[in-house]
Amino acid sequence: MISVSGDKESLLRRLRRVEGQIRGVQKMVEEDRYCMDVLVQLAAVKSAANSIGLALLENHAKSCVKEAVESGRGDEAMQELADVLRSFVK
Repeated sequence: MISVSGDKESLLRRLRRVEGQIRGVQKMVEEDRYCMDVLVQLAAVKSAANSIGLALLENHAKSCVKEAVESGRGDEAMQELADVLRSFVK
C-alpha cells in the first residue's frame, strides 16, 4: 500500500517528469548524441528518481512506521525500513 497523504498528485507529476526525461535520453541515444551529454541527462534522471524515493521513504516513516510503533509492531516495521533503505542506497 502506498501512503502518500494527499501528495499523490505531486508524486505522479514528478514521476511523469522522470518518464519524459527517460524518453529524452532514449532519443539522444537514437540520435547518436555525445556520450557525455547522455551521461549528464542520466545523472539528472537518477537524481530525480532518488528524490521521489526519498519523499516516499519520509512519508512511510512518518505514517506507516509511526503507526506500527504505536501498535507494538515497531521492530518489524523498523527492520522493513532498514531493508528498503539498504536497497535504496545501493
